[in-house]
Amino acid sequence: MTSLAHDETAAVEAVVFDVGRVLVEWRIAGLYERLIPDAAHRGWFLGTVVTEAWHMQHDAGKPLAEMIAELSAAYPDERALIEAYGTHWLETVPGPVPGTHALVRALADRGVPLYAITNFGVDTWAMFRPTFPVLDAFRDIVVSGSEAMVKPDRAIFDLAAARFGHAPEAMLFIDDNHANIAAASALGWQTHLFAHHLGAAAADLLAADLRGRGLIG
Repeated sequence: MTSLAHDETAAVEAVVFDVGRVLVEWRIAGLYERLIPDAAHRGWFLGTVVTEAWHMQHDAGKPLAEMIAELSAAYPDERALIEAYGTHWLETVPGPVPGTHALVRALADRGVPLYAITNFGVDTWAMFRPTFPVLDAFRDIVVSGSEAMVKPDRAIFDLAAARFGHAPEAMLFIDDNHANIAAASALGWQTHLFAHHLGAAAADLLAADLRGRGLIG
């Protein structure tokens, strides 16, 4: 599950992870399955009101309170449910992605420099980061909302390379999003497309790739 547009046999100096759906699960539905018992209402709400596309504004830097106020004005009958997204957002991140935390620990034990580039809003990152100690192993994390730039824009990859201090071709970038992987590969990064849809097998495939590169035992 790697992109071979560049020399994937070159030595890797650092490993760069995505966070959502690589290190932690993210399901907006996880919150609203509890709050909206009616399946038809819930399906309409998640497809029309609180959607991943709407949330992406937050990843790009828009404050969550501003987004919630605007959406509540557009859908006043849904105000309480929309406001719950701000107060109960952590319920959309139910837990770690199976198997990947063990790989982070294995890389850290080998002394491999670890970094992350994540599409994450400032407000939700402030809620999430204290709950996720595995990120303590990372030397630096580029958070899209803090930078007002998002993957797959070239700018966020260029910023990350400058901050991390390694050439793109010397870093392995791991992400579950095809567009993000394609963008990184086009800029010279080594890449691994994390197969989140395969469940626990995704971490096994990543482990095999890391092992093949000599990064873990």
